[in-house]
Amino acid sequence: MTKHIEAISRRQALMLAAGAGAALAAPGIARAQSFPERPVTLLVPFATGGYNDRLARAMAPFLQKQLGQPVTVMNRPGGGTVLGNTFYMQQPDDGYMMMVHSAGPYIPLSILTRNARYKAEDFHMINLPSRDLTLAASATSKGINSIDEVVTRLKADPRSLSIGVQPASADLINMALFMQAHGIDRSKVRVVTYDGGGPARTATAGGHVDVGFVGGEGFLPIKDRIKPLLMFSDEKSTDYPDVPLLTDHARAAGFQPQSVDGSQRGFVVLKRFVEAQPERYRILLQAVERATKDPECVSTLANQQLATTWYGPEASNRAYLASAALMAQYADLLKQA
Repeated sequence: MTKHIEAISRRQALMLAAGAGAALAAPGIARAQSFPERPVTLLVPFATGGYNDRLARAMAPFLQKQLGQPVTVMNRPGGGTVLGNTFYMQQPDDGYMMMVHSAGPYIPLSILTRNARYKAEDFHMINLPSRDLTLAASATSKGINSIDEVVTRLKADPRSLSIGVQPASADLINMALFMQAHGIDRSKVRVVTYDGGGPARTATAGGHVDVGFVGGEGFLPIKDRIKPLLMFSDEKSTDYPDVPLLTDHARAAGFQPQSVDGSQRGFVVLKRFVEAQPERYRILLQAVERATKDPECVSTLANQQLATTWYGPEASNRAYLASAALMAQYADLLKQA
């Protein structure tokens, strides 16, 4: 009886040893099976069809290839992203959900204008490839040819031109700062507000307002219908290479340029997840980076006019937090809107 038990124990020991050897022979497979072990969700705090939704759905197959698990998209719009942000913060810190978000300006806006119960610092940017910038533009049918013409007419008569903009937005701040720098009384300007960048863009291109201050990326599909007047940036854009920059305009006009970035879109997680699960965060970070740099992904997204620039966490968080801090300086202006 004793010999039989000993024999079984030897066989078990040999089997365990063989299993251990196999695991050591394929450490990559063993690690790959530890995380993720089930589908990963991309949470979009906006309705379907917008830039973030399209970015999430375009990136999903390439992230799936990197993670070895299905990647699905969930939309949870509402409350200026408060609903989506709050829902995300209620999820476990296990790495099975990331956000695809216009983190700037929507997270700071939700805090400043909707009393959201979180802080800008609660969120961590993996990568924000899309950095939209305010573009002052006019419909080609309007015959307005330069930003200097706009300034001259508004100085002479603030009601001479109608201005289209989205309320409680980075574009509104940039418009207000621009008019303040030129000594134009904004309270006397005919400002027409629209519920979203899309409607403001449509109104501008259709000539329903004389000038629109709206994110430039959204104008690209209808670029032939507008006259770009001024880009709120200090760097030339490949999309609008001949458009005057705010820095150059300000230098010529004799004032210090100041502006807020438009939508800073991309992949977001919670800071507490990064701190609680550094290894899982590293896996997600590497997956996003590799997918972003995949030539097939770059080509696929370029065909859909979606950005794939890799800035990385350090640069993305720096840009996001700088924008949030500047927006906080103009909280009263945003609340008035």
